[in-house]
Amino acid sequence: MGGGDIDRLPAVGPATGEQLSDAGFDSCLALAVASPRELSTATDIGEGTAHDVIQAARDAVDLGEFETGRALLERRNRIGRISLLDEEVGALFGGGIETQSITEFYGEFGSGKSQFTHQLCVNVQLPETHGGLGGRAIFIDSEDTFRPDRIESMVRGLPTSVRTALLAQRDIEGGPTDHDTLETLVEDVLDRIHVTKAVTSDHQTLLAEKAQELASEYADTGWPVRLVCVDSLVGHFRVEYPGRGKLAERQQKLNKHLHDLLRIANLYNAGIVVTNQVTADPDSFFGDPTRPVGGHILGHASNVRVYLRKARGDKRIVRLVDSPNLPDGEAVVRIVEDGIVPEELC
Repeated sequence: MGGGDIDRLPAVGPATGEQLSDAGFDSCLALAVASPRELSTATDIGEGTAHDVIQAARDAVDLGEFETGRALLERRNRIGRISLLDEEVGALFGGGIETQSITEFYGEFGSGKSQFTHQLCVNVQLPETHGGLGGRAIFIDSEDTFRPDRIESMVRGLPTSVRTALLAQRDIEGGPTDHDTLETLVEDVLDRIHVTKAVTSDHQTLLAEKAQELASEYADTGWPVRLVCVDSLVGHFRVEYPGRGKLAERQQKLNKHLHDLLRIANLYNAGIVVTNQVTADPDSFFGDPTRPVGGHILGHASNVRVYLRKARGDKRIVRLVDSPNLPDGEAVVRIVEDGIVPEELC
């Protein structure tokens, strides 16, 4: 049974199928990874029926079956990586930002977090031969950080060979023509970045659900969604749930938000990149007192954690803090008009 054949599930009739589709559960895989309470809340069906629907979907996609380590390795080889076009940083990340996982960039104000999200929104569109995934990006903006003119500068700053390869992907019979200019390329790149602004934490959570609908819409096209950026992740949650008295409620909602994002990553083979604010640990007497906010919930949800800090001038230190399969390490990049470039590039 295909991933989208929910009407053929034994527990789903036409009316239930329509409700599920309207709520964003438009494939067996999306149903299989849902919880009965989540399904019941999003539709008019009871938790008992929701349990039957989820179980039928799991049976249809063989979810929950054991697999060998070799099979898992073969599946991991299909994971995509978004390059930053820097050999040192590429080695640090094992080739690039992985799909099917959450990568967190944290650092103080001005450390370059938003610069990385902008650069990745450009690089994800590059062909795989040039370090991209040939896909589009979704940008959930909670701090008014997205700047189209910054995207333009980064596109213009791409190496000529990379720009040519990107232009060649245009949906034109025979490839690019003499009339296709750099301005055309900038417009194309901007058209493949879907930006939305979150004004509250609840709105941000809703936008993550809408992002899944958008990913579903483009899943079978030539330009599927391969990247979702949230800049920043915790800002609204910190403001709306201050103090220890509201900490548990904040963390519960943040946890749901992270799982919504991770669902997009798994369902649509997309990379999730979030930026995070920091705070100073007053109990730290030695070393760097900077700590990411979000607590253990975010720490456990982030597959890769990256600490960005300022260096002299336009240089930034990129430190890999945590990864399940990569060693800790550091690299140095420069943030210039052309985008994020290697340290030695003038």
